[in-house]
Amino acid sequence: MAKIIAIANQKGGVGKTTTTINLAASMAATRRKVLLIDLDPQGNATMGSGVDKYQVPHTAYDLLVDEVPAEQVIQRETSGKFHLIAANADVTAAEIKLMEVFAREVRLRNALAPVKDDYDYIFIDCPPSLNMLTVNALGAADAVLIPMQCEYYALEGLTALMDTIGKLGQLVNPSLQIEGILRTMYDPRNRLANDVSDQLKTHFPEQVYRTVIPRNVRLAEAPSFGSPAMYYDKSSAGAKAYLALAGEMLRRQEAGAITSLVTE
Repeated sequence: MAKIIAIANQKGGVGKTTTTINLAASMAATRRKVLLIDLDPQGNATMGSGVDKYQVPHTAYDLLVDEVPAEQVIQRETSGKFHLIAANADVTAAEIKLMEVFAREVRLRNALAPVKDDYDYIFIDCPPSLNMLTVNALGAADAVLIPMQCEYYALEGLTALMDTIGKLGQLVNPSLQIEGILRTMYDPRNRLANDVSDQLKTHFPEQVYRTVIPRNVRLAEAPSFGSPAMYYDKSSAGAKAYLALAGEMLRRQEAGAITSLVTE
């Protein structure tokens, strides 16, 4: 049965979609069966996976609103060698439509049930806000991965973000856990970045990944070629970092070292 991980942060520009694509590709490279679900109406994860968001026959909208079976919605050919449930502007309407349906918070969880056994990992790219799409992701997920930059405002908002996600988890998914906090766009020459990184490790010692994602031009370029960094430039620091993150996650899972996000 797949482990479902929602990659979420209500702050935009923290490398959330970059993390989703490259982590999915890195896990697929370890011979794990991976599904990426794009719940962001911008469709960046879809395009970054080498799939034209304007040409897909089905999107997450069809899955959540029209209840098209997941088996029919999944795209099986991507540049990252993982499967994909795509998104485009149509998904914007899904949030509005979901307000009108019964059990709207668990539509994604119910939709994934028939295919969950087909994968080792399912990664969900959430919108940069805590809307009904994000609530669905949290309702379906086993754990949440939070990417964040080492900046003052990011640190200030992290505790509030974790508290908000925790409260949502208690309402829609009491077994929700925290997978980890990932430092992204990290520049070791920046004194503030180092200070924030040290504070993160002090306050969240069990949650912060040892792996750090550097600020890397190849990571920024790869999406424009519709490719994860490891297939765009496998020797780049960014590609190596996400492979290292996948390895760290696998070791953590084997050791059972995941900290509960939702308290009893």
